[in-house]
Amino acid sequence: MIPWFNISLGLLERLITIGLLIAIIIFQPEVRRALARRRFFLTSEVRSSQVVRQVIDAVEMLSKSKIGALLVIERSTGLAPYIESGIKIDAPISTELLVSIFIPRTPLHDGAVIIQGDRIAAAACLLPLSESKILDKRLGTRHRAAVGISEESDALVMVVSERTGVISVAENGQLTRFVTKEVLEEKIFGIKK
Repeated sequence: MIPWFNISLGLLERLITIGLLIAIIIFQPEVRRALARRRFFLTSEVRSSQVVRQVIDAVEMLSKSKIGALLVIERSTGLAPYIESGIKIDAPISTELLVSIFIPRTPLHDGAVIIQGDRIAAAACLLPLSESKILDKRLGTRHRAAVGISEESDALVMVVSERTGVISVAENGQLTRFVTKEVLEEKIFGIKK
């Protein structure tokens, strides 16, 4: 009796393992979203008013020049996979650097800049696109990417339209358009340390 019991127990263990693997494969997008929301590690947040001023000045300059831009401020949900998809910068935040990254026809202008704490972590990062049906059809890939990353993380995302210069903010899967400098300051300063 004991050998039969050992054989069936081993078979049961294998079936459970295979079942779990199949479930993970089938529900991969849902599993990825759940893991992203688990907030695996806390990062340092934007701390100083000088850093906030540099980001806001860059967004305003890009808006006035109608240069398209996508900036992501990491909060507590880690964005490591998206940072890995881009070009590592690991530089202090400055208005000049942020603006120069988004100048059209330069190597880094496509994609997003991801900010971790008071540093530019990476540029030209690829972000997931939102599949939301309620987004205005006139909005392009940059806006869909902003909403997409805000659906999968707690990041604060700023978008500058290259057609109109309009500044938008995506947060928690929602896009707010025609954002003013004051609202940007409130949003960025609202990030908890």
